Amino acid sequence: MSVHKAITKHSQSQHEKVKKFAELESMREFEIDQAVGKCRNGETFSVDAINAVTKRINELAKKGIVPTRKLVTKEMVKEYVERLEK
Repeated sequence: MSVHKAITKHSQSQHEKVKKFAELESMREFEIDQAVGKCRNGETFSVDAINAVTKRINELAKKGIVPTRKLVTKEMVKEYVERLEK
């Protein structure tokens, strides 16, 4: 019976990590959209919020099961906006 409990506990732990990753990924995408929108409008923008969430994702990834994400630079946002406008 203890093996079953250990497997259940492990499964629940993995599920929580995946759930947290999905929440953080959604937050990251929101922050990227905000930066892209400001860049497209010629407004000043920052990637600090994006990278703060990215760092949280990467910390979670160190515990296994979820992927890492790259930190974003202003240049990356500008290049993306340029591709969108072509």
